Amino acid sequence: MAESMSAVQHRIASTKSTRQITSAMQMISTAKLNQIQKAAVGYQDYVSKVKAVVMHLAKSHLLDGSSSDSQSKQSSKTAYLVITSDRGMVGSYNSNVLRETNEFITSHSGDNEHMILAVGGTGADFYKKRGENVAYEYRGVSDVPTFNEVREIVKTITSMYDSGVFSELYVCYSHFVNRISSRFRGEKMLPVDSETLSGDAAEETQAQPLTATYDMEPSEKEVLKVVLPQYSESLIFGAILDAKTSEHASSSNAMKSASDNADDLIADLELQYNRARQAAITTEITEITGGQEALNN
Repeated sequence: MAESMSAVQHRIASTKSTRQITSAMQMISTAKLNQIQKAAVGYQDYVSKVKAVVMHLAKSHLLDGSSSDSQSKQSSKTAYLVITSDRGMVGSYNSNVLRETNEFITSHSGDNEHMILAVGGTGADFYKKRGENVAYEYRGVSDVPTFNEVREIVKTITSMYDSGVFSELYVCYSHFVNRISSRFRGEKMLPVDSETLSGDAAEETQAQPLTATYDMEPSEKEVLKVVLPQYSESLIFGAILDAKTSEHASSSNAMKSASDNADDLIADLELQYNRARQAAITTEITEITGGQEALNN
């Protein structure tokens, strides 16, 4: 009985130590989530303006045929940019993204040749083990990424598209809805055409009415050379920022669940310990009483 009580005490102490760790990790993840949400506010103002300009250009039919010059150089491969985390302790965040991405790839490419562009070590390792063609990987995105930090990723991906490594780019990631909910998104980012503009990437501007006509100076082609790359870059960076926000929310929720489970386990163990202690006391009293009666007889 003494050994059993000692083992329960050890488990209680161990679980309390684990709860301290998970509680600290929850606070850290929550702080990171607050930081990235503040950082995303300014970016959303910028990207909404860029989207509005591109949508108006599209409604003015200025984008018609804008990608025809580059299509001849493009291959027939489709690329999927998969955004995951570099580490664990994020609940079902990575598994949900990878499962949904596999279903998305199957529905869009089937058995056709495609390639994976991985941002995050979990996704890169997953697809390498499956024998997929991982054409690009990037690890170590900071907790609150800035555009200057992610510029290398954006520049590499757009350069691969411009040089004809792939003809279409879909970005697969977890979209942050709120602190307790996320939703998978698979968005077509390249090329910028009517299909891209009618998708989820243009939700914020799709309903806006066309209020202006455009006179291009120096020319439509020169304007598009500036606007379309900015639009593509803003979408890719926005997806990374959105995914990172979802990651922090998932990590915070996972650590809160772990802390709550630890509290429940500690309560059960303390109840078990108290019952064992009461049983030991009862046994001792019974033995003492029995010994006293034996002496009296």
